[in-house]
Amino acid sequence: MLFQGKFTTDGFDNRITQLFGIQYPIIQAGMIWNSGWRLASAVSNAGGLGIIGAGSMYPDVLMEHIQKCKAATNKPFAVNLPLLYPDIDKHIAHIVSEKVHIVFTSAGNPKAWTAKLKENGIIVVHVVSSAKFARKCEEAGCDAVVAEGFEAGGHNGREETTTLCLIPAVRDAIKIPLIAAGGIATGRAMYAMMALGAEAVQMGSRFVCSPEASGHKHFKQAVIAAKEGDTVLTLKKLTPVRLIRNDFYNRVHDAENQCVPLNELESLLGRGRAKQGMFEGNLAEGELEIGQVSASINEIKPAGEIVNDVWKEFKLTAANPFSY
Repeated sequence: MLFQGKFTTDGFDNRITQLFGIQYPIIQAGMIWNSGWRLASAVSNAGGLGIIGAGSMYPDVLMEHIQKCKAATNKPFAVNLPLLYPDIDKHIAHIVSEKVHIVFTSAGNPKAWTAKLKENGIIVVHVVSSAKFARKCEEAGCDAVVAEGFEAGGHNGREETTTLCLIPAVRDAIKIPLIAAGGIATGRAMYAMMALGAEAVQMGSRFVCSPEASGHKHFKQAVIAAKEGDTVLTLKKLTPVRLIRNDFYNRVHDAENQCVPLNELESLLGRGRAKQGMFEGNLAEGELEIGQVSASINEIKPAGEIVNDVWKEFKLTAANPFSY
């Protein structure tokens, strides 16, 4: 076996499963407009770690989702908290008062809130796109790191490092547990990441295509219909984001080619584009954030089945890595 950890009678035993108290080292990403309590509880009930994505929630909405998730599962779940979003202090107050035990932070300096969270007994994981920032997470006291490659959907790192290159680089840079993300939707991909030094995988795009995900059905169908090359990393002058090509993307692409000023790009982006596309289903004018792996996703399947399928394929691949 190339990776650290061992199979047990009902799952896997390594630093990540021990840290989170979960059965399988499979984590559902906290995606804006897609990761509510229904998806998080379904993944957790299946043995993985479900995550509520707070990035698209006001503090009172996050509170409601946490309470409903607690009612729907007695297993561990987490909250994903983008640190650059407003009302962070209110979000954290709710997380603490509701006794959420695991928080994934992203899009900001891990030193800002890690100490506060850990003072309240919360496990802290930060999302990075480079070995340099992974080291900063370790220095800040994070319990683990998610290293997310260029293939991932949504907001992405400026380094544009692919997951295949990123994971071994981060593994060499830190001693704390490492979670791989970006371009992972199968047990085979999970095996590859574990062989490179990851101790778990985080999947976003695959879980978008589940009934429990809160995204609009039109968005889910667009993901299923996506082919190779249909997603592109854009808005690099503002904050890089991977989108499905549509009318809105075409206008952004034309504006960037014309080197329009940043304020014009910001005006074009406007407010609510992500909600418009992913939550309301406007496939022409909204942001359709999804990863490159969408090209290999061809069906909507319950989140629990996704977890089970990925786990079964991972075990089969581990038993015979050359079976494919």
